Amino acid sequence: MAMPIRNILTILLLSLAPGSVLVGQPATAKYATKEELTDELKAAPCKNSKRLEAAAALFVTMGARDADISVSKLDDVQNLVVTKKGKTDETVIVGAHYDKVDAGCGAIDNWTGITTIANIYRTLSSIDTQKTYLFVAFDKEERGLIGSQAMVRSFKKAEKLPSVCWMVNIDSLGFTNPKVFDNASTPKMTEKATALADELKMKFVHRRIEGADADSDAFLKKGIPAITFDGLNPDWQRYLHTNNDKFENINIDAVMNGYSFVLRYVAKLDDLPCSEFRKTGK
Repeated sequence: MAMPIRNILTILLLSLAPGSVLVGQPATAKYATKEELTDELKAAPCKNSKRLEAAAALFVTMGARDADISVSKLDDVQNLVVTKKGKTDETVIVGAHYDKVDAGCGAIDNWTGITTIANIYRTLSSIDTQKTYLFVAFDKEERGLIGSQAMVRSFKKAEKLPSVCWMVNIDSLGFTNPKVFDNASTPKMTEKATALADELKMKFVHRRIEGADADSDAFLKKGIPAITFDGLNPDWQRYLHTNNDKFENINIDAVMNGYSFVLRYVAKLDDLPCSEFRKTGK
């Protein structure tokens, strides 16, 4: 029996003990442990040709059924889509890109994101959500948001757009607590993230990185509210898109905090009207 979404809000953001089950939860509710995240991040494929298959295998490990997994193909783009049905057809997209640049193993950018959305899927899979969730591993982000742009183009009928409520994107955790990437985020969604951090008494910032973008941009340009979370520190350029992008340079506690925060953020938004963030016009 699935538990109501409100019960997930009892998650303790920074203190989920390995293997713990919260009082009152069904045994089927699964929360990521530090040990699990460590093993999953160690397994980051260093070759782009292996990453789609590895992402799909990770979701299977998380309990996804074959019927819920698909690869959306458009031209030379292959986006992995895993569906978690809710009580309504109102849809929320939770995404992260799986591709990498040539340098490094792409463990930070962005296997941290893939691992996080897969674990959020596992946690939500036994929860009665109002919204239907599409967990999307995007292809070719590093070549100019090609995968996310392809998904947006697939929303061919204008009447379908109102049922796509918002999009939550994760790109490069692993250094600090999660931050909002203002360049690619709807202000009102950012306000909700700031309010959650205040509620949890967690230090939280949002900032701009001039000249940078993220997969959420493709949704914003279509009029779909979106937000991107990262976990970068001021030294991030020493690691991303370099040979230093490898497992050994990841702070697992920071990834755990990112998973816990974004999970709670997604859960808190579930009961909101699908039109909630469209009121700002962005």
